[in-house]
Amino acid sequence: MTALTKQQYHETIRTLSEASTHVHFQAFKDIDWDHPDNAIDPADPRWVLAEADALGRHPWYKAQPVELQARIGLMRYANIAKVGMQFENVLIRGVADYVYHLRNGNPEFRYLTHENTEECHHTQMFQEFVNRSGMDVGGAPGWFNKVARLLPLAGSLWPEVFFTGILAGEEPIDHAQKAVLRSGDVVHPLFRRIMQIHVAEEARHISFAHMFLTQRIPKLGRRRRAVLSVAFPIVMRTLADVIMIPDRKASEAMGIPRWVIKEVFWDSADGEQMLRELFADVRLLAEETGLMNKTSRRVWKRLRIDGRPSRFRGEPAPLASRAAA
Repeated sequence: MTALTKQQYHETIRTLSEASTHVHFQAFKDIDWDHPDNAIDPADPRWVLAEADALGRHPWYKAQPVELQARIGLMRYANIAKVGMQFENVLIRGVADYVYHLRNGNPEFRYLTHENTEECHHTQMFQEFVNRSGMDVGGAPGWFNKVARLLPLAGSLWPEVFFTGILAGEEPIDHAQKAVLRSGDVVHPLFRRIMQIHVAEEARHISFAHMFLTQRIPKLGRRRRAVLSVAFPIVMRTLADVIMIPDRKASEAMGIPRWVIKEVFWDSADGEQMLRELFADVRLLAEETGLMNKTSRRVWKRLRIDGRPSRFRGEPAPLASRAAA
């Protein structure tokens, strides 16, 4: 994505705002929570994790009785939903902090307020699923819940880092949900509907974050851009781990041995490949905005999230293609 002129940037934002006006979802209007098909039974085999899920592919998980696979799957989905609610709560507060300081007439205000409205519905949707699942999951690890009080301040203090954080949370979950939806595997209709709604609206949110950073990063001073080039992969990897990996308490509640968690995230060849594929789009963004330099490339490699960037944003990952085959 090349940088747009100011007029093109603002027109594109207005287009996103119009899309949010005419195509949006509400947590308690667009999901029929009480429909019999959406009833949650922990033993329902439709909760068995799809092959597209990193844990669902692991031999240990596949060797378990179907009823246990289903219960673990439901708990994993519930924990992911809880983390999603927590992350989007931070996003909402940070975006509110950012738009508070915008000048009159800036079209970012309208779009980002639309985005916050959609994210509020996402938090309701995720928490309602957790409540109905019967799984008392904690979501994000304790350290994240402590720093989450401070993270929204970056919305106004350093918006480039804040929107990097938005992408760091949104890209991995979007990648994982698209892989499951594309796989054709049987998924419980309630969670399938939740993923469909989330993927549809996150497309706009991710698009804006990419465009925002493409516009802002080249305008940063040399020193600030150098710091961001190193912070960018660190933020990506840190928040991806928060989103994707069940912490020790969650994995123990699911009865998953710690060695299995370590293999899946990210010590096995399959896990390492998936980790790199999660960041193909943001590597493209880093290349386009000049954040890939000699120093930052070493950081990407050290964090094991280096590799070929996407040829275009949203390019399907080979892993997802194999899972669908």
